[in-house]
Amino acid sequence: MAEAYMLIQTEVGRAEVVAKQVATLPGVLSAEYVTGPYDVVVRIGASSAEELAATVVPTVQQVAGITRTLTCAVADAD
Repeated sequence: MAEAYMLIQTEVGRAEVVAKQVATLPGVLSAEYVTGPYDVVVRIGASSAEELAATVVPTVQQVAGITRTLTCAVADAD
């Protein structure tokens, strides 16, 4: 299984709403709104890195209120 963290910046005041919406998407393992330079941290997973990049990442990026994302692959995912 391929896993990654997505660090998400949102429109002002939208972090909680975005985290709740993202949490319901297929391939999302967890979603939390946080403080700091990013507003939401999401852990995503799929059966392969190709599937992760082709389906899960774009689905998350389409959520209304997201302004920027950074995807970081988990190096030791089993």
